[in-house]
Parts: sequence; C-alpha cells; structure tokens
Amino acid sequence: MKHQYSKNNPLLMAFDSTLVTLPAPINLSYLWNLGSLLSMCLIIQLISGILLASIYSVSMDFSFNLVSLTMEASDKGWLIRYLHANGASLFFICLYTHIGRGIYYGSFLYTHVWNVGVMILLLTMATAFMGYVLPINQMSFWGAAVITNLFSEIPYIGPDIVKTIWGGVSVSDPTIMRFFTFHFLLPFLSLALVVIHITLLHMPGSNNPLGIYSNIDKISFNKYFSAKDIMGATLILFMFLFLVIYSPLTLGDDENFTPANPGVTPHHIQPEWYFLFAYAILRSIPNKLGGVVALLMAIMLLYVLPYSALAKNKSLMFYPMNKMIFWTFCSIILLLSWIGACPVEEPFYTIGQVLTVMYFSYYLINPLTGLLWDKTALS
Repeated sequence: MKHQYSKNNPLLMAFDSTLVTLPAPINLSYLWNLGSLLSMCLIIQLISGILLASIYSVSMDFSFNLVSLTMEASDKGWLIRYLHANGASLFFICLYTHIGRGIYYGSFLYTHVWNVGVMILLLTMATAFMGYVLPINQMSFWGAAVITNLFSEIPYIGPDIVKTIWGGVSVSDPTIMRFFTFHFLLPFLSLALVVIHITLLHMPGSNNPLGIYSNIDKISFNKYFSAKDIMGATLILFMFLFLVIYSPLTLGDDENFTPANPGVTPHHIQPEWYFLFAYAILRSIPNKLGGVVALLMAIMLLYVLPYSALAKNKSLMFYPMNKMIFWTFCSIILLLSWIGACPVEEPFYTIGQVLTVMYFSYYLINPLTGLLWDKTALS
C-alpha cells in the first residue's frame, strides 16, 4: 500500500529514487559525502542569509554601523552573522575538496554533470564576493573598487560596464544596492542548478574510487550511505559550530573592523582566503588585461577537463605519475594562496609568477602523462 502511494505521488517517487532506493557503487568512500555536506552548507547560508537580509539596510554611511549594532544589540545577531560568514568558508572548503575529488577520480568525464558543477562554482564565487562587500568595511570597499575596475579592460565597452556596475563614478550606494540584490538572488539560482546537478548525476549513477563500470556491484543508497552522510555531517557541523562559537574571527581580516574610507587605501588589499590563489594569479601578470584573462582562465579551464582527458582509465588510482602531479597541483594552489596574502614585492612577486606558470601547466602535463603511461603499459 505504501509502495503504491509513492508511485502515485511524483514528489515521493523523486525522493525515493534519489535518497532511498538509488543504486550506488558499493565502494564509495567518505569523499562522496561532500555532496550532502555542500547541501547542508547551502541550507545554512540560505537561512542565515535571509535572516541577515531582513535587518540589513543599504547605505555607505550607515551599513557598517548597522552591522555592528546587529552584532551587539540584537538577540543572537552575532551568532547569525558568524554562522553566515564562517559558513562561506566551510562552503568553499567542501566545494574545493569536492572539485579535487572529481579531478582525482575522473568524475569530470560525466560532462554535463561537471559543467553544471563548474557553473555552480562560478555563481558561488560571485555570490561570496558580493556578500563580502556588504558590511562596507575598509577591506571590502577597496576590494570591490579593485575587482569591479577590472571590467574596464574589456575592449570598447569596459569603462561603460564599470559605470553601470557602480551606478556612478565610484563605488557608492547604487553599487551596494546592486550587490545586495544579486547576493540575495544568486543563491536561489545556485539551488536550482544543484537540483539539475543531482538529477544529471543520478541518470548514469555515481562514479567510484576505481573509476570503473560498477552496475554489477551496486547497493541501495539507504541505509548504509545515509548513515555515512549523517555521520560526516555531524562531525563537520560540530567542528564548524566550535569555530563559530569559540574562534569566529580566525579566518577574517583585521581591516574588517575599520569603516570604509574612500580617501585612504589600505597598504595591502587582499580578498578572503578562498580567493587568494586566484588573486595571486591576477597580480602575477604584469599586464592588467593579461591578469584579467589569467584570472578567468584559472577557473574556466575546469570546463576543458572532460575534453582533454587522454588516459584510458578515469581514476588516477592507476597512474602513479599523475597522482604525484595532482598532489603537486594541490600544493601549488596552497602556495598561491600564501603568495596572495603576501605583499606585492620580491621575492613573493617572482614566486607567484613561477607558481602561476606551474598552475596552468598542470592542464597540459596531466593528460599527456596519462596518455604516455597507457602507451608504456601497452608496450
């Protein structure tokens, strides 16, 4: 009777096929928990963001003080804001790990799933940047001025685009209103893309650590994998709440406590930690237009991965050289993040340029190494 009811209810059928009876490879590891963790992060950000939006007011003169007042005077205002601010960091930790897992195990060969995932990444980065600007402190104000000014490098129409974004001749109230509007709307677009992402993923079924055909060795998603997801979410949520309650300012910048001053430029402008690697690539290129192109390519190259895979097998598990190259690539990203937080001076500038070349070289060397390994193995 219960089964017949679910057949007649499309919503229950979708839930059943997605989370209950979904066939899943038996050898999935805890790295496959990241999808559920990202869903948890998105829910945390949506709920806390809506609560913050209900008490936010767009004003270059008063928004900073309003945010401070919310933290100090409103009931649990500090908790909501720290959940939202640190939730962004948790989101990007899970997101970057999710992408790294996809690269390592060859999940990018599910082309449509991967492309939608990269689109979600781009939307998340745009949303995070615009949200960072909203408290209108010294670092966020100048970060907005620097990043939006990059659009001026677009031939012919660049300066007009910058003025449209600004709504004037500089970052001002119209700019913040635009940022607030899109920061509020884009997460719901991301949510829609997440639904598409999951739907496309469940058509062919999940990849697995070996990257091999696994239809003959699958089990129902529930209850084994559900228990693993709940355990992983509980552990991560515990660590996240510990950070929010006991050390919520660890990942922030001291300039975030200074009201925006358009007349005084900070000595060292830097974004939040999750953008530091891209910022290091941007400033490693001497030419401004070249830096903008390199910044875009640093992310857009993810779209190329499904079409540049030359190796016979999906997973890097079978390619020792490629595994070494992958972990070198991860180390390069970490080093670029460190360089992005350093002043623009020697030796950091030169190190950043070298690391930038190494970063882009990965997308050429990795597929060629896999192809060479296959040929060597066959011979």
